[in-house]
Amino acid sequence: MANQPSYARWALEPYSIGIKLRTLRTQKHLTLSRLAVETSLSTALLSKLETDRMIPTLPTLANICRVYGVGLSYFFAEAVKHTLAITRKAHLIGNGRGQEAVKQVLLHSLNTKSRLVAKMIEYPPGAAGVMSEVGQSVCSVVYVLEGELLLDSGGMHEVLGIGDCAYVDSDMAIAWSAGGETRCRALVVTPGVPREG
Repeated sequence: MANQPSYARWALEPYSIGIKLRTLRTQKHLTLSRLAVETSLSTALLSKLETDRMIPTLPTLANICRVYGVGLSYFFAEAVKHTLAITRKAHLIGNGRGQEAVKQVLLHSLNTKSRLVAKMIEYPPGAAGVMSEVGQSVCSVVYVLEGELLLDSGGMHEVLGIGDCAYVDSDMAIAWSAGGETRCRALVVTPGVPREG
């Protein structure tokens, strides 16, 4: 039971006070030593507060707030939203056998509040697809992870290699395909699901 976090530590954890303290200090371009001078607190104490090894008392936090020019509410504001989606590499790796169809892997779950849609698209050698059709508006960021991606639109022919990125905001028809003899994988980010209301 000795390793169990105290109720205070458990209750304050969602507020990420240590991260907020460290972020404020780096935004103000202060060192721990300089902050120690400004607050009359030790660098060891400030370091423990920033790394969540110690919970600040309200007078200590008020003293730090005075230096940063923020109120205590900065540290205790409730998060309005928080979404974190992680897709592990193992879920993205295909077995690479034969001429498979174009594969799309959504990198997070979608709902009506999703502001962005991120997916990994994989084209086997020679496979082609359409990013947008005539009269359909598209806004995307495309980042090539593997192979070559050929973009064709209105007489424009571009070859994107590994590490190349394209921002597309267009009403023109845009086709893309895998170039060369290997598959092409690209990260594609588009605006989220349109909100109803």
